[in-house]
Amino acid sequence: MTGLDFTGLTTRPAQVWGGVRLVPLVREEPVQGLRLHREVYDRFGEVLVSPGTSYVSYIPHGLVADWSGAGPAENGTGGGQSAAYGTQLNTAHPTAMAVDQHHRMVKRRPSRRKGGRRPGAVARCRFLPLHLAMEGYLALHFGGPTIAWHQWSQEAVRQGLSPRSESAYLGLDVYGLADALRVFEIHPGQCGVMVYVADALAAAFVVPHPDDYRALHPTLLQDMYGELIYQYGYFGGPVPDFEARLGDGRYIATLADLRAAARAQERAWSESHDTVMARGLLGTSYSFERVYRMGSFDLHRFLPPFRVGSDEQHIGELITDHKGRTAYLKTFRLSPAQIRRGHLLNSLADNDWHLARTADRLGTTSEEIVRRIHAAGFGTLLR
Repeated sequence: MTGLDFTGLTTRPAQVWGGVRLVPLVREEPVQGLRLHREVYDRFGEVLVSPGTSYVSYIPHGLVADWSGAGPAENGTGGGQSAAYGTQLNTAHPTAMAVDQHHRMVKRRPSRRKGGRRPGAVARCRFLPLHLAMEGYLALHFGGPTIAWHQWSQEAVRQGLSPRSESAYLGLDVYGLADALRVFEIHPGQCGVMVYVADALAAAFVVPHPDDYRALHPTLLQDMYGELIYQYGYFGGPVPDFEARLGDGRYIATLADLRAAARAQERAWSESHDTVMARGLLGTSYSFERVYRMGSFDLHRFLPPFRVGSDEQHIGELITDHKGRTAYLKTFRLSPAQIRRGHLLNSLADNDWHLARTADRLGTTSEEIVRRIHAAGFGTLLR
């Protein structure tokens, strides 16, 4: 698997609010055998990702994936839809608060189902959405130099890139996003959305079931968004709304003609969106890391190729079925500076962290590589 497979997902015409464009993704049939619901934390969290290494961030919620096939009542959700558990949304900005301790980015949970499986069988897991992907980006070559060349400091050899940090904004801080999500009309069968700000793809969000989407739709306000998207929210102007031109000059005489013309416009919009607006996400090859197996489904996180000169690259996580089709997806768009940091780290690692060899590969000088290391915020690695 090298790319994202959107088989079974269909694009519907966009809805626009100011500079925010929301593109619905619908399924004819929900993904069978997988449901998601939310656990509310709404506070800062520290995640032990390995012995001696912690990830610290504001973590508003976790997602629990359930592939047990149990009914809502059996999942302990009071007989309602399983996705509705814990979906209240606090729209206040986080203030000083206690820190939750989380063990691992993905944590298995015992199944609550009484029949069909032995008691305690694992058919549920909790994971931290987007933080799973961000931790994968922060861990990129986290160990630092593999060979102690004389240019590297003793701190670099002993500690690598620890500590390493990145900044992000809540969706609440992205201008216009809260209003756009509030007035957004959710389609029948909708299982996802593509969020654009100033017609730049900010995030993709896909879930397996329409009820999951309805319950989790407001959580887009508490997701992370990059600095570029935050700036586009304030400085980007209104974007053009979707307009349909029916008939294309031909005479429409019956309701059947009108229906056929409307469907042709929907197909044209879908093809245009997938091949033009979303090509930066769907047309890219990624490196995938499987982090958990859940029955016939797999949870992955992925990184882009970090090509310098490409202004759109995304990190993210997804759950795929046994055919590689997307059941769940959440993405974060990297800023140009974050892309450059990833490219620099990959280049150093590919050349055994030897500065002159890296410079030759990139067609520049060792002095320029040193300048880039300082500009990327990794200056403490050097003597």
